[in-house]
Amino acid sequence: MEKILLGHGSGGRLMHQLIREHFVPQFDLKELSDSAVIDLKGHSKLAFTTDSYVVSPLFFPGGNIGKLAVNGTVNDLSMVGARPLYLTAGFIIEEGFRMSDMKRIISSMADAAKNAGVRIVAGDTKVVDKGKGDGIFINTSGVGIVPDGIDLGPRHIKAGDKVIISGLMGDHGIAVMSERNGLSFDPPVISDTAALNGLVERMFAGAPNSAIRIMRDPTRGGVATTLKEIANDSGFCIVINEGRLPVSSGVIGACELLGLDPLYIANEGILIAVVSPDAEGTLMEEMRKHPLGKNSAIIGEVTDEAKATVLLRTSVGGTRIVDMLAGEQLPRIC
Repeated sequence: MEKILLGHGSGGRLMHQLIREHFVPQFDLKELSDSAVIDLKGHSKLAFTTDSYVVSPLFFPGGNIGKLAVNGTVNDLSMVGARPLYLTAGFIIEEGFRMSDMKRIISSMADAAKNAGVRIVAGDTKVVDKGKGDGIFINTSGVGIVPDGIDLGPRHIKAGDKVIISGLMGDHGIAVMSERNGLSFDPPVISDTAALNGLVERMFAGAPNSAIRIMRDPTRGGVATTLKEIANDSGFCIVINEGRLPVSSGVIGACELLGLDPLYIANEGILIAVVSPDAEGTLMEEMRKHPLGKNSAIIGEVTDEAKATVLLRTSVGGTRIVDMLAGEQLPRIC
């Protein structure tokens, strides 16, 4: 008898198989993206998204589950080019959860919403028996407006396009793991959780809308999984260069110690964009003017080398295939 495994929520191959074999046909889903874009026929396009947060531990260097929930939902809207406007928040709380921790979490949500320029306008609260909730789970949904002329998706990708990353890889996953396991690194690793809508607005202001083909935030499964999703959806090959991948010394040290690959570590405050080669210079200049884009880098390009494949050019001159993980590398990071 088949059963759900932890790996079915990892962001890797098992999760994608679960979604495509079960949810897609039952719900008649046409396109899988960070948010659904709904054409209201004669009005502005609406972006809608929902996400659930079950991170463990609830508090970690740089944030907590509440801050993560708001920023993550804002980012999912931003990745389709929408201007986030309103969020809802649903709480499943375990009996016996400390009120002081609850106050810290909802206060951080309020602060995160204010910083992102969005409002939390509705919600729901449920309490479950002790031992059945792991503290607190949060679900957030969000809506935003997609400005006229913005239409992102894998169908726009062309050979020769450039792949840009907006910041350092792996900070969130390592921060959560270190807190969970009582580890410390020098220099310390802080979660990158942040709302990316301000950075996205600067990107669209600095280049023609059509110059940005697609954007994604590499959360579960990391940069490797996100690039593989884009390659699968577009049918093109994406070639990245190991020497151009921005990774902090703290994350490099932690990965070397623990035998992890930064490409698969979760992020919560960076984006990947596939852009026209004509606009790469302008976009990089604009992104680096924003605090969340100061470490932006061009890490690769789109080619016709191999269909729906991600290749890594290594620092020693070799090439290897980058694929999704089959199971779970780092559980409960969002």
